[in-house]
Amino acid sequence: MIALIQRVKQAKVDVYGQTIGAIDKGLLVLLGVEREDDQAKMEKLATKVMSYRVFSDEDGKMNLNLKQVGGSLLVVSQFTLAADTGRGLRPSFSGAGTPEQAKQLYQAFVDYCAAQGVPVQTGEFAADMQVSLINDGPVTFNLQV
Repeated sequence: MIALIQRVKQAKVDVYGQTIGAIDKGLLVLLGVEREDDQAKMEKLATKVMSYRVFSDEDGKMNLNLKQVGGSLLVVSQFTLAADTGRGLRPSFSGAGTPEQAKQLYQAFVDYCAAQGVPVQTGEFAADMQVSLINDGPVTFNLQV
């Protein structure tokens, strides 16, 4: 399971010209599901995302996590993160989770984070989405479990 996280000052996702999810300070999470992923991997990744220290403390060092700064999550499904780009000029998606598996783990990720007390907004699974953000830093990390 893959989470590309970006520390943001604000982010939103639109579908058909309508904003369906928006946050201020927090993390934009682009979430990709691979064939081998399961509930245990989802929980491990969600915990890592919420605990990852990417926010600055009073000394300007990245020592604080999402909960410590009162931030929110905007979680967007991102099928293309599971692409194999190692060969050729066209990505292969043979390692990506099935749509049913990906949708179930995506929703479980959202629910798990919300159950931990983190405010969560979402995109729409498998929709054509337009994501806008102000990346704070810029700060971007690729987390995998």
